[in-house]
Amino acid sequence: MTSGYHDSRLVYDAKRAVVWKALWRYYFCNRINTESTVLDMGCGYCEFINNVVARERIALDTWPEFEQHLNPGIRAISSSVTDLSDIADRSIDYAFASNLFEHLPQSDASDALVQLRAKLKPDGRLTLLQPNYRYCTSEYFDDYTHVSVWSHVSIADFLVAHGFEVIELHPRFLPLTIKSHLPVWSPLIGLYLALPFSPMGKQMLVSARPTGIKTGRCSVRPQL
Repeated sequence: MTSGYHDSRLVYDAKRAVVWKALWRYYFCNRINTESTVLDMGCGYCEFINNVVARERIALDTWPEFEQHLNPGIRAISSSVTDLSDIADRSIDYAFASNLFEHLPQSDASDALVQLRAKLKPDGRLTLLQPNYRYCTSEYFDDYTHVSVWSHVSIADFLVAHGFEVIELHPRFLPLTIKSHLPVWSPLIGLYLALPFSPMGKQMLVSARPTGIKTGRCSVRPQL
């Protein structure tokens, strides 16, 4: 991440905390066991990991100030996602990254997945939330640190090519940004997530697990 990014493109906004608290309540709490070890890769302002209820929580980022936003009791690792050496092999139940892979060259994304696969337990999960280029072409490169292009098709294929199987895929999971005039209200977010389609959805969500595990049907959310 370039110097000054958190002072320009990604300044602190209290509305994000509202969004992530709602996402935990209406979505992630049903997918993460309270006895899990959860890793947040590229945690930024730590809104996701601060809301997680789990036995062990780990936050990883290269931004020097991320620990200032971290709640007590969460392990902090100052490192790139291409260096997961401080994490024990087969120790992670649930890994998560929000708006990360579009900031990485494909070679770094590949390295991160190879390392992460070794850190996940055999029944572990990886969930990625990020812009879907197919639905936000005109805005995608407004963020000057975006270097890779991903759609729900390409990210799924990339995961499969690196030893994962996709078990959940939502091409339009959330609107692209909170930088709009739309209200940020927890019950409204819950209602949005419950809809059978996602109006204005430009961020995708994909969940995967290491291959070699018996799979069920991949759940694909309808798109407009």
